[in-house]
Amino acid sequence: IYDYPLPYTKYLQRRQEVRETLLSAQKNQQKMIKDTEDFINRFRAKNTKATQVQSRIKMLDKLERIELDEEEIATMKIRFPEAPRSGKINLELKSVSKSFGEKEVLQDVNLIMGREEKIAFVGKNGAGKTTLSKIIVGELSCKGSVHLGHRINLGYYAQDQSNTLDPKLDVFTTVEQVSKDTHTQTLRNLLGAFLFSGDDQYKKVGVLSGGEKARLALCKLLLQPVNFLVLDEPTNHLDIQSKKILKEALRDFQGSLIIVSHDRDFLTGLTDKVLAFTRSGIKTYDGDVSEFLKSKQLSSLDDFHEKKRPAKSEKPVAESQNKIEFERKRVEKKERNRLSSRIQKLENEIGELESELKKLSEEIGSNRNYSSELISKYQEIKSRLDRRMQEWEQNVAELEKLN
Repeated sequence: IYDYPLPYTKYLQRRQEVRETLLSAQKNQQKMIKDTEDFINRFRAKNTKATQVQSRIKMLDKLERIELDEEEIATMKIRFPEAPRSGKINLELKSVSKSFGEKEVLQDVNLIMGREEKIAFVGKNGAGKTTLSKIIVGELSCKGSVHLGHRINLGYYAQDQSNTLDPKLDVFTTVEQVSKDTHTQTLRNLLGAFLFSGDDQYKKVGVLSGGEKARLALCKLLLQPVNFLVLDEPTNHLDIQSKKILKEALRDFQGSLIIVSHDRDFLTGLTDKVLAFTRSGIKTYDGDVSEFLKSKQLSSLDDFHEKKRPAKSEKPVAESQNKIEFERKRVEKKERNRLSSRIQKLENEIGELESELKKLSEEIGSNRNYSSELISKYQEIKSRLDRRMQEWEQNVAELEKLN
């Protein structure tokens, strides 16, 4: 164990400097050892050099060899399956409230979430983040209405997800039970991506560390393609490198995401909206967690707090409906912009493909000895053009429907 009295980022820099210094020293030492051994072998039989030879032999025996620890380069490799396409509205909450006995945790929560939107839930423990997550995935009942959008495939990772694993099963059987006719080698490859290789795949879940259980629970999530992820503190028990790999996978995830976390570094650059849970209610902020903290003039999420909630008062129904309508229009505007951009891109690509197809057609028509390769190229481009035209028609139809 080596003690570096430094912050993590400076430690990484210092560790690299130390490693480079040791590597250089090790090379010099190995050269010195080789030169000394050559001297010993050359003059071992000469009586006149006996004293010098013995001296060098003793020196090598006492020499402390410089050794470098092997770098731990094994990391998770996570890539979520392609998300099935969903409707433009993925989630709608209307006047959601939840109490446990006399303790009111959530009051009159309204939210509309669009396709591929990514939202961070932040706030103090006990503010209702996990409660709302469980309501969304259907694990808790509530007052008000919760509506998931068209063709939503939901994936959920709970804070205590690793505790739901059967300790008597081995790692491979755990994932095999939730897979749907997945090939054995595919499951082994997936477990390997989560650092379970060889005999580790036959370890009992009960003997796994907290980090290994967390990785196994995340692995189960990847067995079915989902387009809406709800993750409650997914980085608990994960090492720093695994957090980084998970974050990169979530950035590339082509679905909607709700993530509950206190980890500022993990959340930075990951979401496009923040829901701050406070004693006075839930407030929405556009942008990621860094922009949220900047707007509150805070340095970390641990510093975030709000004044005590005022006495309960009835919120006008019209005000709630206006907020819902405003949010709906915002989501629809975002979808219109996305569709318009995609249509323009498709039109440009269609024009290029039509031009290329015309040139090939002329080349085939003017040359009786054209090759089969030319025909294959023509058919390939024609197929691509047909697909782009079909996609263009679908996007235009969706835009017309919105308009």
